[in-house]
Amino acid sequence: MTESRYRAVKAYENLAWIHSRDARALRILSEYMEPESRFEELGVKDTIVVFGSARLLPKDVAEKRLEDVKKGGGDVAKAERDLHMSMYYEAARELSNRLTVWSKSLGEGQQRFVICSGGGPGIMEAANRGAHEAKGMNVGLNISLPFEQNDNPYITRRLSLEFHYFFMRKFWFTYLAKAIVVMPGGFGTLDEFMEVVTLVQTLKIKKTLPIVLFGKEFWEKVINFQVLIDYGTISPNDIDLFFITDSIDDAFKYVTSKLVEDGLPEPGAHL
Repeated sequence: MTESRYRAVKAYENLAWIHSRDARALRILSEYMEPESRFEELGVKDTIVVFGSARLLPKDVAEKRLEDVKKGGGDVAKAERDLHMSMYYEAARELSNRLTVWSKSLGEGQQRFVICSGGGPGIMEAANRGAHEAKGMNVGLNISLPFEQNDNPYITRRLSLEFHYFFMRKFWFTYLAKAIVVMPGGFGTLDEFMEVVTLVQTLKIKKTLPIVLFGKEFWEKVINFQVLIDYGTISPNDIDLFFITDSIDDAFKYVTSKLVEDGLPEPGAHL
């Protein structure tokens, strides 16, 4: 018997082909099936998603940077702005912590209303950190970008996922979500909020999905919803699709009360 000059490679082990245009459908499918298997393995039934800027800092870090800038010279105005915006990092951290404590009170053996973020730094880190500090399981749905976005250290290891396709990442944000909290952010945050609220408005999402816009000072300057109403591009009742607040207490009460109203048990009762 003569020996073959080479050993054939199985199709699914042929990385050159897997990464080719012809295999795109398989890559897309894998970003549906592989996360699904992890959620099933760890019993994650649904999530509370927190969107927001990757650029915001923890308060202690922002304070230290301002102190250093004042001592060594630099852009004091930027450092002061970063310190002001750090309140949203701390708000996301505290709210995620409280929501995690609440979710854990619902009963043993089930992972309900798990905090989920985009997996990166800033507000995303704050959300995962708050859940982690409450000793709760939490999810990070990261995305590969030309500039590296590493997953933050607070995500539950088996629930740290990385996506290539933005639309598959968005699918997993919305498919498991039972509530959305949108903190101040840039283009990505605006895109995520607008897509979710459009899906709710058009009834493509039929489930009850409370949406919180956190930070009146920010959101009322960034998006003038009344102008959209005045020009007739949205209906007056479209602004009832979300709740704008500056209060952690009010955001917590709004989300939990809406989930209970949707037929969930009162906190402390078993599912």
